[in-house]
Amino acid sequence: MAVPGDPPNGTPENIGGGDDEFRPDEYRSVVFDEDFVRAARIQEYSARERMGEHARAVRSRSIWSGAGSGGSRTGSPGRGARQGMLLVLLIATAFAVAVYMGLRNPYVPAPGGRAEPLSSTVVPLAPAAVVPGGKPADLYAKSPAAQYRVGAAGITMPAVRRTPHFTDGQVGAALSIAKDYLVQSSLDPDVLSGAATRPVRVLLDPDQLAQFDRSVTSPSGDGRYAATGWLVRFDPDTTVLADPRVRVSGTLGYEEVAPDVLQVTSDHTFVYAVRPASATGGATDSASLFTVRRELRLRFDREDLTARRAELAAAYVMAGPHDCSADPAAGFRPLTAGTGPTTVGPAASDPYASGHPRRAAGLCGVLATPPPEAESVSPGP
Repeated sequence: MAVPGDPPNGTPENIGGGDDEFRPDEYRSVVFDEDFVRAARIQEYSARERMGEHARAVRSRSIWSGAGSGGSRTGSPGRGARQGMLLVLLIATAFAVAVYMGLRNPYVPAPGGRAEPLSSTVVPLAPAAVVPGGKPADLYAKSPAAQYRVGAAGITMPAVRRTPHFTDGQVGAALSIAKDYLVQSSLDPDVLSGAATRPVRVLLDPDQLAQFDRSVTSPSGDGRYAATGWLVRFDPDTTVLADPRVRVSGTLGYEEVAPDVLQVTSDHTFVYAVRPASATGGATDSASLFTVRRELRLRFDREDLTARRAELAAAYVMAGPHDCSADPAAGFRPLTAGTGPTTVGPAASDPYASGHPRRAAGLCGVLATPPPEAESVSPGP
């Protein structure tokens, strides 16, 4: 009689006996209940694992493989490991970039405090002879300014080289800002006529704005609040430009005066053709020349360079022909053509001379008369 576990056609021939004999009775006591069967883990092999003997027998499952799929078993093998490696690579790259930028751009010291107030000196130069008059072109041709350049072209830039603590780009930026300041404060027609001050104001450090505002609204010749220390301005009630083409010559220089301060020094002569505001019909044959020599010291810290502004530290200005009895702090009042010599100052000063200007010993100087050869030979800047 067949029992459960026997082959359907009985025990095959030539099989039996020995240790290899099939003995179904030995397994009758082994019973798998329903809970055991349900709890049994079924290991399913992948197609790759079934392809050959060198494939991995068991497919490992990363704890990251089910991320984003609700814990599904369909996650790709090694996906979590790749994500982890990518994260580590990104962190390492960010760290390397931070180290490189730190080495390339070392720590920059903080700006060195508030800007100092402007110290200015404005010296009127009285004529030593009768003030010549005529048309602007003729006057320029007979003056030392005959070969001066017109307008901003006369403010030339020096060669740019880095300093111990400022790059060549920062030096170039300081020179560019200084030139902008000279153009706006010495050549802008609205500034010259007294109609505007904003083109100059926006180029100043905020710490100097209160001093600048007081200088243009309540000027004083005390060395701190002279409007003409900050800019060139004519009294609109007495003087207007006869020719907008101002002649300019001079130099720009720079030096590092502290690890966080770069100083630019400008020394320029500006020659204006002016006429009386009362001249009828805008006549230009009654024009005369008015010369202003400006020596400025402008300072820049790194914050100023970024904001494109300047700290005007000092200004020394000589201007003539001008009556010494008229205070030039609020605006210049050039002596008109035909005016004879006025108050004689302590020493003659030549605003056309190259190099450092000869500073007048008092509050007034004498406008030196150019030598005859100056009419045909242009002096150096």
